[in-house]
Amino acid sequence: MTNGFETLAERPRGSVSRIVAVDWDTLAPEEARRLRALGIDDGVTVKLAHRGIFSGRDPLALEIGRMTIAVRRVHAEAITVEAVADTGAQPATGADAAA
Repeated sequence: MTNGFETLAERPRGSVSRIVAVDWDTLAPEEARRLRALGIDDGVTVKLAHRGIFSGRDPLALEIGRMTIAVRRVHAEAITVEAVADTGAQPATGADAAA
């Protein structure tokens, strides 16, 4: 962890985080498009709901608003986040938080 930031892959299960940055250059273009289409972007709040049982604890299940998506660990390592307080409510996306 540096300056309060860490990768999404480093966060504990059940933690709520705000995406600070995504290193899009480390991802293949089609992977980057898929993640953006699923709501992964700067400012979005996500909850790490589950880690897989396979080698490397793949995949990771993320809650974004009312949606649950699965991402590979390599994708989670490209996402820099900061911890936010869990209010018990559903995490809001960047667009929802701005409204």
